[in-house]
Amino acid sequence: MTQPLIQIESLSKFYGVVRALEGVSFDIRAGEIHALVGENGAGKSTLIKALGGAHAPSEGRVLVSGQPLSCGVTASEAAGIATIHQEITAFPHLSAEDNIFVGREPRLGGIFINRGQMRRETRALLTQLGENFDSARPVGELSVARRQMVGFARALSQKSKLLILDEPTASLSERECVALFKVIRALQSDGVAILYVSHRLDEIFALANRVTVFRDGRHVQTCDIGEVDKAGLIRLMVGREVVEERDESGRGVPGEAVLQVENLSREGAFRDVSFQVRAGEIVGLAGLVGAGRSEVARAIFGVDKPTAGVVKISGAILPSGSVGKAVARGVALVPEDRQHQGLVLAMTVGENLTLSVLERLARGPGRDKKAERTEIAKLMKDLSVRAAGPDIPAQSLSGGNQQKLVVGKWLASQPKVLILDEPTRGVDVGARAEVYRLIRQLAGQGMAALVISSDLTEILALCDRILVMREGVVSGELPREGATQEKILELALPEK
Repeated sequence: MTQPLIQIESLSKFYGVVRALEGVSFDIRAGEIHALVGENGAGKSTLIKALGGAHAPSEGRVLVSGQPLSCGVTASEAAGIATIHQEITAFPHLSAEDNIFVGREPRLGGIFINRGQMRRETRALLTQLGENFDSARPVGELSVARRQMVGFARALSQKSKLLILDEPTASLSERECVALFKVIRALQSDGVAILYVSHRLDEIFALANRVTVFRDGRHVQTCDIGEVDKAGLIRLMVGREVVEERDESGRGVPGEAVLQVENLSREGAFRDVSFQVRAGEIVGLAGLVGAGRSEVARAIFGVDKPTAGVVKISGAILPSGSVGKAVARGVALVPEDRQHQGLVLAMTVGENLTLSVLERLARGPGRDKKAERTEIAKLMKDLSVRAAGPDIPAQSLSGGNQQKLVVGKWLASQPKVLILDEPTRGVDVGARAEVYRLIRQLAGQGMAALVISSDLTEILALCDRILVMREGVVSGELPREGATQEKILELALPEK
């Protein structure tokens, strides 16, 4: 039998008393798509960091084509390992071209950077990924999805032997996913090994040749994808039955309109957007990436100031362009970009969870420590936050657990209107069910929820009504009954 490209042998990683990985062993073959699945905190991110050279293992080793892999990012790249991380690590002030070739810039005469070659190769890579945007534009001005595509382009340019994709479709539209899958299959046919890490199990079954399951830092099983079904894979991941299905129970008749958006416009982003969300109602906002969904959410919450229109909360006009006034009126936003907009990564888990309720916890010049600890413990339990404790930095958590912190921070404020932009991005199947349950529970208590998601199964599972945006305008509305992915896409796709 041909020697595997990657052999992981008895790999363990400990952070003090915290066990992130323990005795993990499996292999990855050249030219295969190997899926890696498990709940948040199962050890997937730790393994990725070990393979990518960011963290040295405490025990065990990694072999690449039979040779031990030295620790260090440079050593991993030299061995042909490239990683597309779940959290985008681009330099926001640099262009796509600079991000793709940083540290590897082509030279003229060995001295000057060959900008023309960089531009040509960047355009070719983006075209391969189905993208067409100004590659000289600063990456920080691009959408999260396009920043992700710049990361893919960089990995493609490195001509790697092993490409690690960590939640690669979390921020992508259906069109971008199709383009990415085409590239992944082309790389596979060229003999590149793909380690595909995702919570989207439908993608796992559509793409993978084999799947490895982690649970609690240990290797549970590796098998051919045809040897397990979706229910069996979930059982292996979580060690219990998880039922994730569309909620058909209903929550009664919605109350009065809490959020009213009237003819809201922002030049270059969206125009004449009007809708309302009533008390006890969950409204979905669907559409392709770039349709203007996140921009509408930012304008409602006061991050961006609209050029026309108004937002009303319980009939009273909300002053535009002020996050503080929006929060004071009971509006909360769980943003798409958790690391840059949702969390203070250097602060602790507990400090992040109570950021929105500091005024409520205030006691004179300090805080009510007992009430704070109770609040933190409840939120961590409700959201199943997997952390060594509330006093560790938020940046030490897995991406999915970081997402739970952002959701929990705003749930603590008990908002009247909760806007969730990609609420389960990077969240495992068990935690996703918990997030859905909490959103439904809050809606049942009278909260108005606006859910923005690129995952159409999520929109269909959660929402009472579905608004669809296309090219900056609301192109249609679908009732809960009879709504399908096909009907949503029909309204979302550009008119021919």
